[in-house]
Amino acid sequence: MSLDIDQRLLTSLMVLGSVVEARDAYTGGHLWRVGQFSRELAEAMDMSRTEVFLAAVGGFLHDLGKIGVPDAILGKAGGLTAEEFAVIKTHPAIGGSLLAGHPLAAIAVDAVSSHHERPDGTGYPHGIEGEEIPMVARIVGLCDAFDAMTSTRPYRRGMPAEKALSIIEEGDGRQFDAALVEPFLELARAGRLDPFIGHSHHGHRLAECPYCGPIIATHDKQDGTVAPCPACGGEFRFHRQADGFVTEETGRHVAAEALRPQPDLVPIREFVGMAN
Repeated sequence: MSLDIDQRLLTSLMVLGSVVEARDAYTGGHLWRVGQFSRELAEAMDMSRTEVFLAAVGGFLHDLGKIGVPDAILGKAGGLTAEEFAVIKTHPAIGGSLLAGHPLAAIAVDAVSSHHERPDGTGYPHGIEGEEIPMVARIVGLCDAFDAMTSTRPYRRGMPAEKALSIIEEGDGRQFDAALVEPFLELARAGRLDPFIGHSHHGHRLAECPYCGPIIATHDKQDGTVAPCPACGGEFRFHRQADGFVTEETGRHVAAEALRPQPDLVPIREFVGMAN
């Protein structure tokens, strides 16, 4: 398949999306995981290769609008007030506005603008329902919810996948598209989602900070690498084990400037490569 997409333009769009994740240490790998879940679900639905690509890229870019959410709200270690949640709810519309000026806006605008809409019409920002919601947005919305539930956040540990799946099953036809729930559950039962849950890239399980939880991306780590936790700045030495890395505290903390966010080009190259 060739979508005849300029790879430089696509890369620029993906880098823009990755800025959100770079700002929020607790979402390390979230965009990659949602992209992978979305790709798997689209393939399970026997969609065309172009539709699978759009689902994967839409999954990676869905949170683009969070660029416009203040850090104090985005990384708040606790529940949001009604006012703060109202700010969070603006991110789909902000993302759509940001995309409007990009030459490749059409490949991601549905996922970015509509992934928080719900089949029962109680979602946001527009409260559209059922088939009014673009299919790619329904796919990304389900996959985003699953990863949010199973990932650690400042205010709680990620829940077991089985519990998250039961919540998705309970939301069948209300929060989640009825046509997607059973295929997603079947993917999970078959173990097709296991390589992505708790990972930041293929074969790279998130490492654990004893203070912040399993949030440290490892695909750039080697045995013996010394690097900080992106959330608290605590420095660790990474020791490889069969299923990933364990962390050993060095007793040091890094300076704030050493934690400056950087776009992660590893997953970006993977998704860009799907366009060929």
